[in-house]
Formats: sequence, C-alpha cells, structure tokens
Amino acid sequence: MATIHVDGIAYRVDGDDNLLAACLSLGLDLPYFCWHPALGSVGACRQCAVKQYRDADDDRGSLVMACMTPAADGTRLSIDDAEARAFRRGVIEWLMLNHPHDCPVCEEGGHCHLQDMTVMTGHARRRYRFTKRTHRNQDLGPFLGHEMNRCITCYRCVRFYRDHAGGEDLGAFGAGDNIYFGRHRDGPLESPFAGNLSEVCPTGVFTDRPPGDHYTRKWDLQFAPSICHQCAVGCNISPGERYGELRRVENRYHGEINRFFLCDRGRYGYGYVNRDDRPRLPEWRESPGAAAVTLEVDAALDRAGDRLRSARRVIGIGSPRASLESNHRLRELVGGEHFSLGVTAAEQACLATMERLQREGGLATPSLREVEAHDAVLVLGEAPLASAARLGLALRQAVLGRREALAAERGIPAWNAEAVKTLAQDRRHPLFIAYPAATGLDGLAEASWRLAPDDIARLGAAVAQALDPAAPEVASLDPALAAAARRIAAALLAAERPLVVSGDALGSTAVLEAAGNVARALARRARPGGLSLIRAEANSTGVAMLGGRPLEWALGEIEAGRADALVVLENDLHARLPGERLERALEALATLVVLDHQRTAVWSRAGLGLPAASFAEGDGTLVSLEGRAQRFFQVFEPGVLRPESRIRESWRWLHALQGTVQRRRVGETRLDDETRHCARQHPALSAIVEAADHADHRVQGLRQAREPHRYSGRTALRAHLAVSEPRPPQDPDSPFAFSMEGYAGAGRPQQENAFAWAPGWNSPQAWNKFTDEVGGHLRAGDPGRRLLGPVPGDYAYARAVPEGFVRRDAEWQLVVLPRLFGGEETSRRAPMIAARAAAPTLQLGGDEAARLGLAEGDRLTLLTPAGRLTLPLSCSAGLAPGLVGVPAGLVPGLATGQWGRLEPAGERRRP
Repeated sequence: MATIHVDGIAYRVDGDDNLLAACLSLGLDLPYFCWHPALGSVGACRQCAVKQYRDADDDRGSLVMACMTPAADGTRLSIDDAEARAFRRGVIEWLMLNHPHDCPVCEEGGHCHLQDMTVMTGHARRRYRFTKRTHRNQDLGPFLGHEMNRCITCYRCVRFYRDHAGGEDLGAFGAGDNIYFGRHRDGPLESPFAGNLSEVCPTGVFTDRPPGDHYTRKWDLQFAPSICHQCAVGCNISPGERYGELRRVENRYHGEINRFFLCDRGRYGYGYVNRDDRPRLPEWRESPGAAAVTLEVDAALDRAGDRLRSARRVIGIGSPRASLESNHRLRELVGGEHFSLGVTAAEQACLATMERLQREGGLATPSLREVEAHDAVLVLGEAPLASAARLGLALRQAVLGRREALAAERGIPAWNAEAVKTLAQDRRHPLFIAYPAATGLDGLAEASWRLAPDDIARLGAAVAQALDPAAPEVASLDPALAAAARRIAAALLAAERPLVVSGDALGSTAVLEAAGNVARALARRARPGGLSLIRAEANSTGVAMLGGRPLEWALGEIEAGRADALVVLENDLHARLPGERLERALEALATLVVLDHQRTAVWSRAGLGLPAASFAEGDGTLVSLEGRAQRFFQVFEPGVLRPESRIRESWRWLHALQGTVQRRRVGETRLDDETRHCARQHPALSAIVEAADHADHRVQGLRQAREPHRYSGRTALRAHLAVSEPRPPQDPDSPFAFSMEGYAGAGRPQQENAFAWAPGWNSPQAWNKFTDEVGGHLRAGDPGRRLLGPVPGDYAYARAVPEGFVRRDAEWQLVVLPRLFGGEETSRRAPMIAARAAAPTLQLGGDEAARLGLAEGDRLTLLTPAGRLTLPLSCSAGLAPGLVGVPAGLVPGLATGQWGRLEPAGERRRP
C-alpha cells in the first residue's frame, strides 16, 4: 500500500497501481481514453494529465500523465490544478479536430465515453473551421458497424483485438494524424470477441449493428440483470428491451467471471427471443397433424389437467437450458421417479462424472479470474474457444501471464503494457492441448496433439502416472506419447498453479476420468492447482444436481407402453435424438404437452403447447460450469405491448398445471417461493436462495430501476393502444421496478445492477464506479453462490484405462466438433448468428484426404447410425488419421465415438 496526496487530501492506495487507476479506485473523476483496466497503459492520448509535485514545499509542479506514473508512496498531485485542467481541455479539443460531432445521429450517443469525457474536461466550443479528414468505412460483418471518421486514435481497439483477444485481422494502417483502424479489406471480423469493440471503443467507431438498425439509445432501453444462456460459463449480461424486443446485450461486470468482456455468441445470440414465429398463446391440437387452435389460459390448463389426470403414467422431460425452478417444478408434477433430465445417457454420464470430480478430484474449480492466474495449463479433449469461449479467453490470459512475471523480476509495473509486451516477446506459460482437431488456442500452445478420444484418455492417464507412480499405468503406450506425458508432467510440477481443463465435448467419461486422475495426482503432490470442466449448456450443471433419468429411458418407457403421457420442458428433442426412434415414441403417446419459447419440431407434434418465457421475459436460477448458482431477472413484461400474448415462466405454468391436475385451488406463486421450495427438496442446492437479493430487497426504501433516469417515450410506446399512460407493470418476483422510478447508480453498493450509470458516466466505463477498485470486485460482492467444491479426502484413482485407438478399414470414427456460431440450440435461431456461422464441412486430416485421393471442397456423403450427411470436405482442422469431424448441430443423435462410412456425393461406392 502507499499514501498519495490528491489536492491536499491523503489517501491509501495500492502502490502497484498507476495514478489514474488509483484515482479512479478512490472514486475521483479523471478523464482518460487510451487506458483500459484490462489493457493497461500506453500513454497515447494525454487526456489524463495531472500536476505532480516533488514534495510538500513544491508549489510549481509539473504535468505528468496519470496512466504512466506510478502511485508511489508520498506522491503529491493535483487533478483540479488550473494548468492541468487547461491542458486536458486542450487535449480533447485537438483530439476532436476531425471528429464529425454527429452525436444526434450516432448510435453511441448517450452511451459514449467521449461525450462523458468532453463534458468532464469542460470542452464545449468547436473552433476548428477547416476541412476535416475523412475515411471510407468498412463492412465488418453482421455484428459491428464501422465509422472511422469518429476515431480519436486511442489504439484501444487494436490493443484489445490483437494483444488481449489474439485476433489477427484488425490493424492500424497509416501514420501520424492519418491512422486507419480496420481490416486489410472488407469482411467479417474473425475473432469470436469482436463485439467487445463496441464497448472498448470510447467513441462511435465500432457500434453494435442491431441497435443501429432500430436507432435505439441507451436511455430508450429497459434493462435487467441477467445471465447469458448460450453456454455454461455463466457470464453476467445486461439485456436491453424496447418495444417488446431485445435490442442489445451488454456486458454486466462480475469480478470473478466475465469482468469486462463477452464472447460474440453471448452478445449477439439473443435473436431467437425476437422471432416472429414464436408461440405466444396456448395451442391445442385434437390429433397429430391437425390444425392448432389457440386457447385462453384457463381452457388450456383444464384440457391439460384432464388429459394428465386420466393418463396411466406421466413422464416429464426437463432441460439443461431451462431454469432450476422450472425443472424442479416439472419434477414435482410428475414425481422424481418419472423425471428425465432431458439429455442422452452418454451426456448424463459425463455430467455425473464431472460433478463427482469437482467434489472428489482434489482440486477446486477456479473462476475465470482465477484461471488467468494459473501458470501451466493442460487441456484434455476440449476446444474451449468453441465450447466455452469466455473460458478460452481466460486461458489465453493465463498463458500470456508469464510476461507480467518477467516484468516483475525487472521492476516493470504490470500496467506498463508496451514495456511488458516488448520484454516478454514470445515467452509464455506452458499450454498443452490434446484434441482430435485444431483448436483456436493451438497458436499459443507449447505443444498440441491430434488424437482420437481414447488416445487422449491414455495420454491423460500417463501424465497422472508420471506425476504419481501410484496412479494406474498405461499399458502399451506409444513411446512418443509416453515422452509427451513426461514432458507435460514436468511442466505441471514446475508450475506454482497448474490447471487441468476438460469437458464433455467428446462425450467420453474416459477422458474426464483421465483429467480427474491428473488433478488427483497434482493434489497429492500438494500443488495448489485447479480443475475446470466444461459443460455444453447453460444449466447442465444445475439440472444434473437435481437428479433424473436419461432421454433413452423416457423413450423406452413410452415404447413399452408403460407411459402414455409426456410433458416436455424447453427441449427440442429432435436436436438430441435420432428422428426415427423419437417419432415412434411420440406416435405412441396419448398426450403430449410441450412448454417452450420456440416453435420446435416437438412443439408442432404437441397436443397442447404452452408458451414459455425466454430468459428476457422470465426469472430463474442457473448453475454455471464453475458450480456457481446465479439468478437472471425478467427484462420486460411481454403483455404490456402485446396484450394478447399469454407468455409465462415455465415454472409458473407448471405450478398452475399441478394444481389443476390435483383439483385444488391454484394460488399465486412467486420466484422466491419456487426457489425456496427447490432448495428444501434438494440439499445440494440449498445455497441457491442466497444467489441474489429477494423480491423484498429495497435500497433506501426504493425498488431498483430497470430504466435509466432519462428513459424516454414511455407513453409513445403504447400510443397505438391508448393515449393515456397506464400504471407500469408490477413485479412481485424481483426487487426491480418496470420504470425509471427507483434507485439507480453507484452510490449504494448493490450486487445486482440492471445497467451501469453514475453521475457523469454514461458509458460502460461507469462500471469503475461500482467496484471496490478498478478491475476488482463489486463493492457489495459479486453475485451468485458456489455450490460445488472439493470435499476433503484422499480419493482413489480411476483404474480403468481404455485401449488405444485402432482405425478400421473403410470406416472412420466420428468426432462431433463444437461450433461457437451455429452449434448451440437456441442461438442458431438468431439471424445474426446464422449470418456469422461458417458453412458446415466434413473434416479430414490432410494426409488422410491425400490417401483417399480427395481434395479440398470435394463433396462427400457420410453414412452414420443417425443418418446420411452430404457436405464439402475441409482439411483445415487436421484431424488424426481414422477420424472424421462433423460440425455440431447438424445431425440429431450423432455422437463422438460412432463409426461411419464415406462416399463421394452422388455415388454409392466407398473411396
């Protein structure tokens, strides 16, 4: 710690900070542009100038840049000095010389860091009267708009995109005062984190295209605290609504998880909420194939109650994309012995294995913030940038973390970004990856191996044995792999905080057990490492903790005639199971009730469909891959602008349905009631009641506002319905108000903040006002509660080690490859994600393709147990011999480990 004196007042600050970070952490207002908490300092803009004095007797001082000056003990400075203020005002004036001053039409208006800093510096008059520099803008794809004329040359964009996120197709072109930030030619930005440029850029150079299409400003949006539903990482988001549609998803700061950045699937994958074909009313079909008839709520519940009451046996199928409350309520409706988790047996086995390993693996599961502090990483059987992109970004920071260690040895502060980067060059912490295909992190890896799933498991088991001779030995291991195992083990032992990463991407419990063995071996060697296990869907961890049966069991019960009624919760079964068997089971049903917010193939077969709320229209709890329970809150009430709709949370539908089936009075239920009931019934989930504030939480006697205080046009929203302004909807399920009337801002610490705003800070940089220190934790504590952690004990190694992979003549083992864009059930329904997704291809290794006489782009037909698939060939993923890669989300029921045959498209012969 250090003591600094700011305008005559003494403060205790972190001596490792620079003066800018120290002042902002104290809550002082000091303008800046080029600095960013996650990117460090480069001193490019000169906007953070302050007057620094040598000692208490110095009354003249000198101007210094706060971002490039250490917060050393005894430092004396002035922010309010007249010369410093005049300098900052002059700086922003010349930074704005070529700016178009187009705030009234700029998508960033009211949300702009440049506007905030202009006001903060007192620059209010434009004196420049000459011709302005102009640039041609680029088409950067479906996510981002580009307006280079607004650029003030802060370099934040390329520093984030290239240095932090590892992108290579965005750069700075030109010199002097004629710098151009863009691509070498038009085209979509390739990085899966490109959307963060809309928040990283302090002006309107890079803007989200979706809000621009509707010309929506921040103060026009209604927000709520929410959790990203597009993977299992659990990133915190602030979705914004206008006219009953989601218009924007922004990053919501969480000190342990996403902090400042989201992946593009999480930021732009919400389009399925706005689809015109969404079910909004209950639909009834007298028989399969009959036309649907819409019903009112009471009629729908009565018909469903009659059918379920008269059924011989009712089975419920849950969903890993639905909330804990909804899955629990379905389980209560049908009974625990009749409840399916909604995943296949193979996936359920993986989920159970991962939950057990997080308790019995000997190592704790780190948060993303903790991941970045690890100094050696082993990835077994996962492609993190495709299956959990934000975790992949954290792994990148972990590998690059060696540069900070090298800088510390030489006394270079970590915030001095260019000096740290120049010193480190290509020296990194070791990263080892074993996966069947190329991954987005291979360029950072010290070594990577393209192996079949069983060989990955064998390599992991060999690493564990090299770490601890008591671990099971791997028989007949290839000498090259044995040497690789020793190399990996040595690197993990040499590290202070090694990390093991695995997951269910390959559907292999053997790979997971191998990762668990490595973790146990490290724990026995007293290494304070971590074990991170990736799940596929937003609530995969939580639904597995509820307990239930696999999908195959449910189909078997129906096919055997032991059940004649089925209730499906937010689950497109056609995306999980082979169509032929599923159709047979659905035809055997007397009653099919489906709750969903999408018109899926299962919905079209339902006797009764009940329109469920999406994450934007409802509340609930999810459990992330880390084992952290977090709450998401309703962004808007769908009935306000669409009074005809009858969309309800699934748990609310199921509560009412259970009362109807039991012929009892259906009372009101609230989110807090459902959460407490779930916690009581499942002791492992008892802490979910503490995951967020209860509905009766108030700040100074007020609810919290969902809308910024300048929210405009509330009357106009309903002008086509009525000229009078009705009372805003009342929300009994959360402490938030559906209006701007309520508490907003950073004056009182809150865990759950709908949006970031503080006096003078309208841009996303306002999150600095909500944290205990810049880049730290929320002052009221980061939201959520951890449910999983290692239980003390000396756990036995998994002894079973699979045999090595043996390729077959004329057959190839299938590997289902996760896709960030297009591979996830709901986001692939979003138009922006569909536009960004690459055309699917079949993947073969280059040597394998050459042996078969195939060339890039040749069309092939893959014959699999789940059906036929015809796609062009790609060799870019470089799969191991004997394997063929298939993109996720194309063939239901297709699983890694199955075998298939290849034929040239249009012919029936084997190559």
